Amino acid sequence: MAAHLAIQAFIEIRSLAGRARRSPEEVSSAEALDRIRLLADLGHNLPVGDAPRARRPARRKPGSRRERAMRERPMSWLWNTAGPEKRAWILSHVEEIGLQWTPPPPLPTPRKGVPPLSTRQRIGLLAGWPVNTPSGRQPLPREARVLKALDSDAIFALHEEAGRLRLGLGGSSPWLQAHLDPSGPHYLLPDPADYYWPNPEAGRPWWQCRVLLTMIDGEQVSSMLAVLPETFAALPSTVPRFRQRRLAHIARATERDTGLWGRDHKTHCGPKQCGYVPADEGGPST
Repeated sequence: MAAHLAIQAFIEIRSLAGRARRSPEEVSSAEALDRIRLLADLGHNLPVGDAPRARRPARRKPGSRRERAMRERPMSWLWNTAGPEKRAWILSHVEEIGLQWTPPPPLPTPRKGVPPLSTRQRIGLLAGWPVNTPSGRQPLPREARVLKALDSDAIFALHEEAGRLRLGLGGSSPWLQAHLDPSGPHYLLPDPADYYWPNPEAGRPWWQCRVLLTMIDGEQVSSMLAVLPETFAALPSTVPRFRQRRLAHIARATERDTGLWGRDHKTHCGPKQCGYVPADEGGPST
C-alpha cells in the first residue's frame, strides 16, 4: 500500500509541475508548489524501501511504547501527524485500489521523566552494547560503541558544527542553548536508525547520535544529532563502562523529546520566566 501511495504521489507531482508550466491559467506556480510540497512531505514519510521512515526506528530492541507501536503499524507516524487533507488523499487512493485498510490508532502519549529499566533491559546490561547492526550493513567501529558525558557548552558546540556543515540533524538554536541545564551533564552515543546508518557513498559520512539532555527544570529528554566520527572520537570518555550501558538503555527508552518539552514549557518561556529572549523580540539570547 505504501509503495502504491508513493507512486501516486510522484505521478501527481509530475503532473502538477507540467500543468503549472504549460497552463499557468489553470494552476498557478504558487498553487502547484504548495500541492507539490504537501505530496513530497507525504511521500517522504511513507515507509517504503530505504527511504526515511518517519522516525520509525527499525531497531532490534524493545524500544519505547511509541517505537513499538510504529513498528507494529508502519503507517502510524504518517497517519497520526497528517492533517485532514493528507488523510483524505491517503484514503481516496486506498479506496481506489480496493484495499481494506483500518487507519492506525493514536500513538501512545510519551511518558514524562526517566523510564525505569525493564527486566529485559536490566539483563541486557550484561549482554553487551545495545546498538545492533542492521542486516546487510557494516558495523560501527569500536570507537562508536561508547556513551560520553558532555557539558552544555560542548553539546551546543556539536549542534553548531552540525548546522554549519549542514548535516541535517542539529543546528545552533539559541532556544536550545538557553534551556539546557548549565550544570548538566548531558549524554551522547552513536545510535543510527537503519535508514540513517552511516554511508559515505550516500552522503552520510556522519553518525546519527542519540542525546540524553537535562533541561533547566531538571527533566531529561531525548534528541538526535548528527556528529562526524572524528569529532565524536575526540570527545573525552569519562563514564564507567557499566554505567554507559545503563545510560544508553535509559536514553533509548526516554519517550519525551525536546519538541514535546518545549511545547509544554512554552507558557513559561520568556525573559522574565527563564531568561530566554526570542530573536524576534529583540535582544540577544541568554
